[in-house]
Amino acid sequence: MKVLTVAATGILTATTTGVAAADITGPDVASWQHPGGGGINWFAVRAAGHQFAMLKATEGLDYVNPYFVSDSLAMRVAGVARGTYHFARPNLPPEPQAALYATIVLGQNGLLDLPAVLDLEDSGGLPPDALIDWTHRYLNTVQALTGRRPIIYTYPRFWRTAMADTNQFTSYPLWIADYRGNDQPEVPGGWPTWTFWQTTSSGDIPGIGGAVDINVYSGAQGDFGGYANIPFSGSGRGSS
Repeated sequence: MKVLTVAATGILTATTTGVAAADITGPDVASWQHPGGGGINWFAVRAAGHQFAMLKATEGLDYVNPYFVSDSLAMRVAGVARGTYHFARPNLPPEPQAALYATIVLGQNGLLDLPAVLDLEDSGGLPPDALIDWTHRYLNTVQALTGRRPIIYTYPRFWRTAMADTNQFTSYPLWIADYRGNDQPEVPGGWPTWTFWQTTSSGDIPGIGGAVDINVYSGAQGDFGGYANIPFSGSGRGSS
């Protein structure tokens, strides 16, 4: 994602759930990580210890990441668990956006699949009450189409202002962006904890050209292998 610019000082080693999760990390990528049309070496990403990646799929009603299919296939071959996200454009109706996303990702229930993600960092000019309603409608539609409870990606200031710090979404896993280098991210909206934390936008990962966002899993949804449909993980930390 591209809103925040403050760099973090490092990756967390212990989380609000008491689970040491520094080794369950992964980037999130979009077309920006393909400068000049170059590819990502997902084997190098996995060899560097990153077990998952969040991949942009769609935006609004008419954008599809041109590298989505090739990255999805290469990630699976390399053994990198795949999360996919839709960048919300709330000035447009939510149900068609959810349908576009679900059509492109072809489900989020296969091997090495994390649940769907809604990337919510643009209000589309909607006031909080209308944006809250839009978000409910999008999430309900995506859950019906994918069969899994979606993850919400946001950052603290946006949630406090554009969403009026509502606590109506605490049943959804939270992926929070907070680059301030604190021991824990700020968790808005009454969430009891976070599931993924985007700690920096200036990470350096072998196989990916240029700076990239890096995220850490907290353990809040239990065994990562189970959450990401990783076969034969059995370790509480996913496959090694």
